[in-house]
Amino acid sequence: MILELKNIYKTYMQGKIEVPVLKDINLSVEKGDYLAIMGPSGSGKTTLMNIIGCLDKATSGTYYLAGNDIQSMNDNQLSSVRLKSIGFVFQSFNLLPKQSALQNVALPLLYAGVRPKERKELARKALERVGLGDRVNFNSSQLSGGQCQRVAIARALVNKPDIILADEPTGALDQESGRQVMELFRQLNDEGVTILMITHDANVARHAKKIKHILDGRIYGNDEIIDGYNPFGNNTDSVSTEVQE
Repeated sequence: MILELKNIYKTYMQGKIEVPVLKDINLSVEKGDYLAIMGPSGSGKTTLMNIIGCLDKATSGTYYLAGNDIQSMNDNQLSSVRLKSIGFVFQSFNLLPKQSALQNVALPLLYAGVRPKERKELARKALERVGLGDRVNFNSSQLSGGQCQRVAIARALVNKPDIILADEPTGALDQESGRQVMELFRQLNDEGVTILMITHDANVARHAKKIKHILDGRIYGNDEIIDGYNPFGNNTDSVSTEVQE
């Protein structure tokens, strides 16, 4: 099991008032999975993503990632886990605008202490893997939105992480660029890359092999129906759906 959350709660304080955001979250991801967690705005999906990505800690519960007990770690240890075990893909790309595609992809390797020559070679291979071998010296202003997201995916892959976390990865893209990015995710998953994607978009979620739903801070699993919530518009089947090829 790459990732396992058990009885995760997250509560924030607003003055003296406790505001529960995540409520008894249980989630497992195996190596090679491609899982989409789908939910509307305010459902708790961003908070969940931050906890899974080791950017925040749960108030209570247990979280294991690649065998590491995340809840017991200090900030330096969490930083190391983020660097070595997690590849992030964000809606806004988060590229350094004055750096080339190659330099952006090589950045995690710099933090990992990889030597310059090896950094360059590994970054080049990662860009080739996402179809940008001819764009290594272009900066973000010279690339389309879809190409910028491919650079971000290459950066997420370059350290060979245990899991890729994608947060609304097509949110800033046009329809065709979004389709191409989702096709790239499918190809990477076919090669064995484990992907967990957070989205509000049913059309994006359908690209994953498995779908779970989050609503009001709770994850809904197989054969569970959420009254009044129909994310697919015309689907009244279970809200946790395994997508068939």
